[in-house]
Amino acid sequence: MKDRLQAIQLTNVVQPTVKEIPHQDWVQYGDNSYKNLYPTYLVDLYNNSATHAAIVNATAAMIAGEELLVDNKEDLSKYVDIKKFFANINSKETAHEVFTKAAFDLKLQGGFALNIIWSKDRTRIAEIYHLPVEQLRVGVPDENNRVQDYYISADWSQYRKKEYAPRRVAAFNANDRREASQILYTGLYSPAMEVYHTPDYVASTNWIEIDSLTADYHLNNIANGFSGSYFINFANGIPTKEERERIERQITKKFTGANNAGKFVLTFTEDGQEKPEIIPIQVSNADKQYTVLNELCIQNIMIGHRVTSPMLLGVKTEGQLGGRNELTQAYELYMNTVIKPYQNVILKTFKRLLAINDIVIPFSIQNVSPINSLFGSDVLKDVLTQDEIREQAGYEPLEKDEVSVTGEVELKKKSLLDKLIAEYGEEENLEEWQLLDAEIAENEHEDFDFEYNLEKLELASTGRAMPNANSEQDGQSQQEHKTKYRVRYAYVKGKGFGARDKKSGSSREFCEKMMAAGKIYRKEDIIRMGSQAVNAGWGLNGADTYSIWKFKGGGDCMHLWERRIYAQAGEKPSNADRLISTTKARSEGFQPTVNEQEVPVAPKNMKNRGFVNKIMPE
Repeated sequence: MKDRLQAIQLTNVVQPTVKEIPHQDWVQYGDNSYKNLYPTYLVDLYNNSATHAAIVNATAAMIAGEELLVDNKEDLSKYVDIKKFFANINSKETAHEVFTKAAFDLKLQGGFALNIIWSKDRTRIAEIYHLPVEQLRVGVPDENNRVQDYYISADWSQYRKKEYAPRRVAAFNANDRREASQILYTGLYSPAMEVYHTPDYVASTNWIEIDSLTADYHLNNIANGFSGSYFINFANGIPTKEERERIERQITKKFTGANNAGKFVLTFTEDGQEKPEIIPIQVSNADKQYTVLNELCIQNIMIGHRVTSPMLLGVKTEGQLGGRNELTQAYELYMNTVIKPYQNVILKTFKRLLAINDIVIPFSIQNVSPINSLFGSDVLKDVLTQDEIREQAGYEPLEKDEVSVTGEVELKKKSLLDKLIAEYGEEENLEEWQLLDAEIAENEHEDFDFEYNLEKLELASTGRAMPNANSEQDGQSQQEHKTKYRVRYAYVKGKGFGARDKKSGSSREFCEKMMAAGKIYRKEDIIRMGSQAVNAGWGLNGADTYSIWKFKGGGDCMHLWERRIYAQAGEKPSNADRLISTTKARSEGFQPTVNEQEVPVAPKNMKNRGFVNKIMPE
């Protein structure tokens, strides 16, 4: 009797096991049906579970943020170097695009890989590319347990084929630059994993797979008319153990699994007395069982991902109210415990690489704050202090004895300056325009004749300045490639002003808004600002208008106009290895206009400290 029952084995779970195989140059990653294919297994889970994919997508987007921000602009040369590197990290992508791909791999795979390309003279990093983790295997460590190389294949399931044969690439080593192409592979710390990195949700992969298989089961059940499962009994005697096992394998192979839900078994017999008995198995409360299973899947997948609130990542759960306070708290907790640690892993890697190019300057990620989407302006005004609202708007807190212009913060009302900043100001688009040079505008006269450049560019005056329109200072070189240049100006704080100067200039509304906007402007638009009351009362004898180009924010102002020269992305200058200076552009026939001497001087350092509306004591 005991040998008549067949033991049904549970499906073997894919584990992130590693193994060194004799006579194999790389370390095997994954077992069972995904032998040496564990990264592919993680990709398959992502493609087949809607809940899991939603969490991965939302988390990766939060890790990547909106853009990379340079925190310190005091050192102009370093600032230009890092902005140029961010805009041209490789021939096809910006640094943030590579950062975004690395963030996705870090969340999905637990690690990310970068292909580092050295310059010809091996003195600096020329390019950085993202490398999909599923294409990478770690080489067998040396006797000191150090990884010296990696192996790359577009499809590891077919690596024996010639077109997918693994290709060796050296591991990144700043002290050994003999090979121009190297790979840097890093990620989260993973217990008991010496050479590979596993994702944080690895303990919930079973639940993710259940979610995927449940969806397949229901889909096939619908396709097959909701037929039930069956108990099959052959009534023609008891075959040998070997025959029973063979019959079981044949039926199991053909009719079981999620993709065979609801199918029927078709048999052929010679004698009606020996036909097999097929008994439907009716599952009681099947609908409730699947409802409970679905809830368990979502709950355990969320726990595996450390999600603080499902609605935060676009997953709605039954009975959840999702109040604003709850979402705000959940966002802060998720940001501090999950997102920021991820961001730090990538940021440290990028900073390490930039330091090799002697670019040591703080930069961070601009995160997406949910406050504007969660609350209206009326709610903010009632529950936040004035300084808290100013911080959310990007302004510095007011001094103790200083009040806002109207005595209260009006979130809906915009001043004339706000409107002109929105109309004239442009975002620095480093995807389409690469930054070549940035310097304080010197010897550039306000009334310079632009006819020469206008004739060369065949531009017609629009009469009304518009953002992103061609400027009178947009020149074009006479070299063969006809590289297009663009000239814009940024409002920046001058060097040499310390904390003791803060009250005298940095808290002025005009300067605050110009600095907070962080935009760039055409010169003619700056001059047009001077004809409107954007900083009323600072003109001659208290007039509402004056030359914004020359006197910036008025007396004691500590700000300057910084001229920035761009070239159109994709049409790089012939010498792309070093910054094209203004002198280089002139030699190619491009004539940037020249300003009068007062323009590069902060009003605080001018005669009478830049005041035109009163006489200041010496």
